[in-house]
Amino acid sequence: HVCVSAGVHTVQLMYGCELHDDGTKRGYRQYGYDGEDFISLDLNTLTWTAANDKAVITKNKWEATGTNAHQRKAYLENTCIEWLQKYVAYGRDTLERKDTPEVTLFQKDSSSPAVCHATGFFPRGVEISWQKNGVDLHENVELRETSPNQNGTFQKRSVLTVSPEELDKNEYTCVVQHSGLKKDLVLRVADRRVLNTGGALVGVIVGILVAVLLLVLIGVGFFIWRKRNEKSSDFRPVARSDGESSSTSSNEGQPAKC
Repeated sequence: HVCVSAGVHTVQLMYGCELHDDGTKRGYRQYGYDGEDFISLDLNTLTWTAANDKAVITKNKWEATGTNAHQRKAYLENTCIEWLQKYVAYGRDTLERKDTPEVTLFQKDSSSPAVCHATGFFPRGVEISWQKNGVDLHENVELRETSPNQNGTFQKRSVLTVSPEELDKNEYTCVVQHSGLKKDLVLRVADRRVLNTGGALVGVIVGILVAVLLLVLIGVGFFIWRKRNEKSSDFRPVARSDGESSSTSSNEGQPAKC
């Protein structure tokens, strides 16, 4: 229905509708021609607005009877709204789903930055902030990008970089806000987990090795002592009639003397 000249041209159409909580309905319908705005519908006046001189011919043709604008208005405020409500109903489980975040506060070791990590939340929007002695803190704070989890939820973290002395002298807290929470979630940095798994693991391994080595040394020492004790018992003196004595081992294989 758009008047064009000879040759190859591109016509684009874009339309949509809105339904607000107070029942207000809004809609739009506009055309583009060869990559530029061409003509659009004004729902309030039921007239067409020409974006340039080329669109004036189309505007006059569509406004000759007024039927075109009334038809478009009826579609945008009725049929389009009905389909919009259907799609919202179809996706209600997803659109209205709210998964609360699981938040942990930790350090890799006692000198590392403090990390406030929220995960498993939906929808995507979440706020992670820090406070120092009850006052909002913006310095030395790095807020990372929100990233998706494999189950359709999201995760996000914020990093606070201060010295260990500062953490001990002041009351630092991480505050998490999300639509799935009834109230803000507040975690104290004083209650953080210090992972430090590397040093602790090495200590445990060394302790185990030392204990095993001691057990081995004790076992070897006991074995040597027992062997020596058994060997010395084989050379006990044997009494002779002439008052002399000899060892049983030295007379093996010889006839006994009376």
